[in-house]
Amino acid sequence: MRIAYFDTIAGIAGDMTLGAFLSAGVSLQELRAELRRLGIGGFELEATHVQRSSIDAVQLEVVITDAPHIHRNLAGIRAILDRSSLSERVRSDALAVFTVLAEAEAHVHHTTVEQVHFHEVGALDSIVDIIGAAICLELLGIERVYSSAVRLGRGGLVSTQHGTMPTPAPATIQILRDYPVVLTSHPYELTTPTGAAFLKALSTGVLDDETFRVERVGYGSGTAEIPGLPNMLRLVVGQLEAESDEDNVVIVETNIDDMNPQLYPVVIEALLRAGAHDAYLVPIIMKKGRPGILLSVMAPRAHLDQVIGILYRETSTIGLRLLPVGRRKLPRRHLEVATSLGRVKAKAVERDGREVLAPEFEECRRLADEHGMPVVDVLRLLERELATTINLPQQ
Repeated sequence: MRIAYFDTIAGIAGDMTLGAFLSAGVSLQELRAELRRLGIGGFELEATHVQRSSIDAVQLEVVITDAPHIHRNLAGIRAILDRSSLSERVRSDALAVFTVLAEAEAHVHHTTVEQVHFHEVGALDSIVDIIGAAICLELLGIERVYSSAVRLGRGGLVSTQHGTMPTPAPATIQILRDYPVVLTSHPYELTTPTGAAFLKALSTGVLDDETFRVERVGYGSGTAEIPGLPNMLRLVVGQLEAESDEDNVVIVETNIDDMNPQLYPVVIEALLRAGAHDAYLVPIIMKKGRPGILLSVMAPRAHLDQVIGILYRETSTIGLRLLPVGRRKLPRRHLEVATSLGRVKAKAVERDGREVLAPEFEECRRLADEHGMPVVDVLRLLERELATTINLPQQ
């Protein structure tokens, strides 16, 4: 599996991300050609090589040539993507980033996602940064994104369309809830809302003990000189080694008898988003005969702190049990398969020397909506078609 690992040496921003992709081998001409498929003009890309702590890095600038300053909302950006001839993956990834931004802005300004009008983010240069990064992921064939804990500046001020704000900016820190961060002593805006949203929307999480083979490395430069800190983002592209059939995880458990049950789906969603392998509820009878819930979470050690933080913040528990356990699992891989309903993401699991294919349920639900079919009919159709699929290419 080909991965991209973003080492946030001095944070992450949209221009730094594009610069790192170009430094890692993405062709500037090819990126320009793909961006023309967006169907909007008024900008040009300029890339220059600069030195940061004697390391060569690419500094990318989106030069606005002829475009009025427009404050777009999420619907307007979705319309731009829908009208474009960009691939489905690029449109989907870019929209995911913009949605994370809209949700954060709505929370910070106490409004709704539909009413949010992006300012810096809705400007043309930020649109190019976000969509350009989604294009680069596809050009490099990246299947999964990881990062380091995100480095943030603090103690400084940044000027925005909303006025002067502290660093990290409110939208940035809101976006990075449940994502590992490091608060540094540098009074600069190391990580912007755009950079934070890119990781929050598209990253699997923090890369910890996983083994991978490095293929290429790129450095994207920030614009300012920061004393004592090389202002750059490092991108490492490589092949993630196949997962072993045995690994170690931690089971986190807690008994709860005083929480509104409507909150449990929200908690489980947050836990899975934070990197937990599984989270589930079991009805139990607690002391004094009170009915309660056993909330169990299975998580890799690399995500344990995020899981614990969510449980203390989002539930009424005041204590947790941590149970280190081993687990075994069948070899599996993820791939896309052509079907009569379109391309479908599926999971291939090896059993007794042969692979068994199963469609991802979210794909079944998506296709059911697109074709006006019951989900159960889509599921049965795909199961029949995938059962006859043979000689699948390795991905």
